[in-house]
Amino acid sequence: MAAPAPGKVARESRATPETRATLEPQGTPESQATPESLATPESQATRRSQPESALSAPVKALLEAQGYDVKGEIRGCDLVGVRGDDPPVIVELKRTFSLALVHQGIDRLAMTDAVYLAVGAWPTRPAEVRRLCRRLGLGLIVVTAGRADVLEDPTPYRPRRDARRAGRLLREHQRRVGDPMPGGSTRVPVMTAYRQQALRCARLLDDGPLTPRELRARADVPNAGPILRDDVYGWFERIARGTYALTPQGRGALEADRALDPGGARDG
Repeated sequence: MAAPAPGKVARESRATPETRATLEPQGTPESQATPESLATPESQATRRSQPESALSAPVKALLEAQGYDVKGEIRGCDLVGVRGDDPPVIVELKRTFSLALVHQGIDRLAMTDAVYLAVGAWPTRPAEVRRLCRRLGLGLIVVTAGRADVLEDPTPYRPRRDARRAGRLLREHQRRVGDPMPGGSTRVPVMTAYRQQALRCARLLDDGPLTPRELRARADVPNAGPILRDDVYGWFERIARGTYALTPQGRGALEADRALDPGGARDG
């Protein structure tokens, strides 16, 4: 096994009951690391968190197998590994992943860039936890059945920008009229730009059937035709070629919107 880069450790280690210091690589690819692939049948069945003291031996064995001199409880750090002139490796142990553990890890980054969080149970949402650790520059180790698996190494993280999502975000901001939704609103329909336009169409159709051309002119909705044709909310029905009316569901939506916003500011 090639020696890892400074501040990084090998991917797997198992501390046996007899020695608690035997390295047993399992060869699980990092890209395929999952709770099922890295846990034994016994640990899959129980998924119980372990006492913090039970995590120490497998993690210590993992570091010692890579040439680190490991000691516990050094200046408030659960485990500290030193190897020559490499940066020290700090590992914080917790039974389960928590915000308190993240705070500890961030605090330890003031002393070294090589900080790992080790937990004794798989996080409820492992993909999200791994992404969080990468973003913060923290390593992540999961210990199950005496085996320590490194899921993330503490390396600088630059998130990949999603141009499509950013474009949708900006288009929605530009198209939405006013600011109809206070931040943090729940249990009410989100007043998107599309919903604002559909409500403007519905308000006019409440007085009687109209054509898309008439709606485009009177409601200032350039895409009135697709809104009526697609009928996403079930508010519109075609009663003749090129002519649309409001459905009972649409009238109900208007009444609900008026109750939430008597002045009609939400729909622009």
